[in-house]
Amino acid sequence: MIQLLARVFIRDYKNYEDPRVRAAYGTLCSGTAIVLNIILSAAKFVVGILAGSVSISADAANNLSDAGSSLIILLGFRFAGKAPHPDHPFGHGRIEYVTGFLVAAIILAAGVQAARSAVERIFHPEDLEVTWAAVIVLVLSILVKVYMGYFNRRLGRKLRSETMLMAGRDALNDTVSTGLALLCLVLYRVSGWNLDAYAGLVVAFLILRTGFQGGKETLSQLLGKKPEPETVKKIEEIVMSFPEILGIHDMVIHDYGPGRFHVSLHAEVDGSGDIYALHDAIDRATLELEEKLHCHGVIHMDPVDIWDEQVAALREETESCLRELDPQLQMHDFRVVPGPSKTNLIFDVVAPFGYRLTDEELRRVIQERVQECQPQCQCIIQVDKAYA
Repeated sequence: MIQLLARVFIRDYKNYEDPRVRAAYGTLCSGTAIVLNIILSAAKFVVGILAGSVSISADAANNLSDAGSSLIILLGFRFAGKAPHPDHPFGHGRIEYVTGFLVAAIILAAGVQAARSAVERIFHPEDLEVTWAAVIVLVLSILVKVYMGYFNRRLGRKLRSETMLMAGRDALNDTVSTGLALLCLVLYRVSGWNLDAYAGLVVAFLILRTGFQGGKETLSQLLGKKPEPETVKKIEEIVMSFPEILGIHDMVIHDYGPGRFHVSLHAEVDGSGDIYALHDAIDRATLELEEKLHCHGVIHMDPVDIWDEQVAALREETESCLRELDPQLQMHDFRVVPGPSKTNLIFDVVAPFGYRLTDEELRRVIQERVQECQPQCQCIIQVDKAYA
């Protein structure tokens, strides 16, 4: 149904990277979810009261919170799709992360309330009233929630929206909680066992787990998480497709919301080449990044000496020393500056975050190791971190 409506109401509906298409999908999916959740919540409140079931009532409250969450998601997509302006020149895409965090908070609040109701019913149990109306509502709810979970997760992956993925996980969790409520009714009718309150605790746990996981992920995005490996790989493939570019390093990706990012990197080129031809290659690589990935790209050109045999030999020996020290260490921007008494080896070393040595200790260890192999050399080392 969602895909059919998208074809009718969303122009260029397959262009998931376009902010306008993302906003349209967010409005369509969230509006559908609001209507369905309100209908389910109203039906479950009625049958929950009639049946005296705390698990059904908890499920109804959860559906109502889902409707509120969907409204926040809808507003988030609408605001995130607004065009950049002087006060926010990078756009408003991060609003999706803020709304995702709010949705997680609502889900957590619903989980706490569900747990409180379940605990109260454990200490003050009440008989259940099994009706066909309750069974029919619960079965229909399971079918509707399976569908909602499917389309939210499917579109969440295509739009790269953690908020929609979280809504999809929550919907699928709802199918489990509703299934438990239905099972409790059947068991009570068949055996007289009243496990409704304990099922309510399980429902509360599932709700809390979804809220915690979603909140953790969206908070990570707000703080600035490491970019996805697929994105880094695509950037590397595009830039390295130009034969003038020999290598890349110091890549930094700034995330301004799903589908909105800026990338900067250093590209190594032949230092003896034609500066205008090399600059043209850098410009073409930047343009291709922007066209294929819809990002803003900045590439810094680093000239390197690839023809001097002495420099090549010193580079290989230094790289060998680094590999012996730790295969995790990487080197770039290698230069050789001869001096009256010592030859200076100037280079950058990339160390992982949380490395066992401080930057100063790492410089000292590398210096000592290189001098063991090349006594006539001394190192001038800049320690970098891998941001991508």
